[in-house]
Amino acid sequence: MSTNRGGIIGVDVGGTFTDLVVIDGKTGHIRIAKTPTTLENQAFGVLTAIDDAQVKLPDINLIVHGTTTTTNAVLERKLSRTGLITTGGFRDVLELGRRTRPQAYGMTGQFVPIIPRDLRLEVPERMDASGKVVTTLDEQAVRDAAQTLIDAGCEALVIHFLHAYANSAHEQRAAEIAAEIWPNKYITTAHSLLSETREFERGVTAAVNASVQPLLERYVTRLSDELAAQGYAGDVLVMNGNGGMISSKLVAKEAAKTVMSGPASGVMAAAYTGRRACEPNLLSYDMGGTSTDVALILNGTPPVSNEIEVEYAMPIHVPMVDVRTVGAGGGSIARVNPAGLLEVGPHSAGADPGPICYGRGGTDPTISDANMLLGRLNPEKLNSVTGGISTDDIASIFQTKLGTPLGVDARAAAEAVIRLANAKMSGAIRMVSLSLGADPRDFALFAFGGAGPLHAAALARELGVPRVLIPARPGITNALGCAIADLRHDFVQTINQSLDTVDVQVLHNVFAAQSSAGQSALKREAIKVCEVQTEFSVDMQFLGQSHVIRVHLNHGTPTATELRKNFESVYWKRFKVDLPQIRARIVNANCSVIGVCDPIDLSQLIDPAGRHDTAMPVTTRDVYFDGAAFKTPVYWRDHLPQNVQLNGPAVIEQLDCTILIPLGDHVTGGVDGNLTIHIGGAK
Repeated sequence: MSTNRGGIIGVDVGGTFTDLVVIDGKTGHIRIAKTPTTLENQAFGVLTAIDDAQVKLPDINLIVHGTTTTTNAVLERKLSRTGLITTGGFRDVLELGRRTRPQAYGMTGQFVPIIPRDLRLEVPERMDASGKVVTTLDEQAVRDAAQTLIDAGCEALVIHFLHAYANSAHEQRAAEIAAEIWPNKYITTAHSLLSETREFERGVTAAVNASVQPLLERYVTRLSDELAAQGYAGDVLVMNGNGGMISSKLVAKEAAKTVMSGPASGVMAAAYTGRRACEPNLLSYDMGGTSTDVALILNGTPPVSNEIEVEYAMPIHVPMVDVRTVGAGGGSIARVNPAGLLEVGPHSAGADPGPICYGRGGTDPTISDANMLLGRLNPEKLNSVTGGISTDDIASIFQTKLGTPLGVDARAAAEAVIRLANAKMSGAIRMVSLSLGADPRDFALFAFGGAGPLHAAALARELGVPRVLIPARPGITNALGCAIADLRHDFVQTINQSLDTVDVQVLHNVFAAQSSAGQSALKREAIKVCEVQTEFSVDMQFLGQSHVIRVHLNHGTPTATELRKNFESVYWKRFKVDLPQIRARIVNANCSVIGVCDPIDLSQLIDPAGRHDTAMPVTTRDVYFDGAAFKTPVYWRDHLPQNVQLNGPAVIEQLDCTILIPLGDHVTGGVDGNLTIHIGGAK
């Protein structure tokens, strides 16, 4: 165990629970905690988790935090009042968007832009697509517009000019003018965050960044102050959506990059765990209390994309781990719609009151309640209040709200809820793999989150996936991802030239500048790194196409021949189409500079001293499969031997989750305390 990081805390704030892992830098000993998320102020939940883990903050060298502050603010539109100064004639770019629809076959739906029209102001200025000045910037108009937005109560400002990616001089000058009178530092220039051609995507990304800057900075400042008051002397690092981390002192400047922070940390932990377990090709499946996040990991590396839409017409084009989300979590509410059809999600019971089985006053049937009614969860351990609630109470609610309208009994309704939820989740996994040209049968399913291991085997069977890898602590995997993350800085620069005519030296110069900027950014971080890795790629397309393909490069000085060959190879793998007669275009140059931190030993996630020589069930209970009850042994995971082998049906419980081994499946133990479920492999 390396001591370079010292004592580490990884903490992830989810929609339902706040998860925490503490790693002792000297002994490698690991402690965990799981507390309800305090939505009114996430810092309270973090501090409660630290107290529950009995952490002495003066002994901690590093705290890494995954947060939903920015994601929730965007999705719920609880944003700072933000104004926009843009090129004359283009104030409505953020609202017009692309010619798409919320539902492919629907004619209804609306999009509410982050910045309302009365706060989007125009000024005379214009560059052409090559960066030449067409209309000189009207500096007085910029001053007047900034003052108007201040008078309108704006806290943050976006400056977004049409072709600033080609020549940023007007944006830079406008920012200087606005800064003379703007009451704070929350001024975002679109080109500095995203230097690509598409003005809608660039503008939305900048608008998101500006509107969450004040919220994120207030939150991390409040949290840092609270931690310092309790004796923590180090820096708080925040997870970015690209799977890297950045100092809390720097994070607000590019706040949009923290969108999808929590899901990204889970994917990074999955990749790290998979590499140690010799399972480099994984479909990561994170089912929490509110939603399910899915990603594909190929050769031990999660794909990073800058084409992510957080919701309809909300593209945030900064590099983020390519995670797809569906509204199916343990707290997802089941209901019968007016047409008499069963629906599950996307609405969630959340942390308060939560599912019925939490015993906090919840009255809506959820996926967690269905699992409890089918015997898959332990009523004595899940209830969160003294006295709790009985399975008879849950059955009564299921019968009234679901069973009677559907014409079945309560347990049949519960099984229907599980089947429908599994269908939604398997569909998301299938789409992630197929959209990237991968066959699910070539991967293992990496199941985590508080609810993931309950459903994983059924999903694997549905998808044809041969095995499921379950880490030692599935319920705190996102927090673990924070602790093992590296530092990472990503850069994108539009080139937008035909491969036949491009001066490759220009591309080489862009890569060199990006690499240098990344090296400088790493030096400003508070944590030391043991190695610096630089990754280069280009986004390319055939002329006439609208979509781009990411092409990874082995170095930053490729020739035109290498670019064409690599692009055609990637295109063939993705679409099985060869187009040798069509010219190719380089759209963007991308560079990622990664500061690799010391590795973390995961072997202590389950204390070896607590393991028994043989697997002995702690109890048995009836668990329902396809309408029939089976007397099923229940094991405590911390007591299982390292090389355990069990046939289903079986239930394995632990502090942070419950694992279901269905009939006909076989489970084995492995490195770092992982379990592998072999689908259809019962012995």
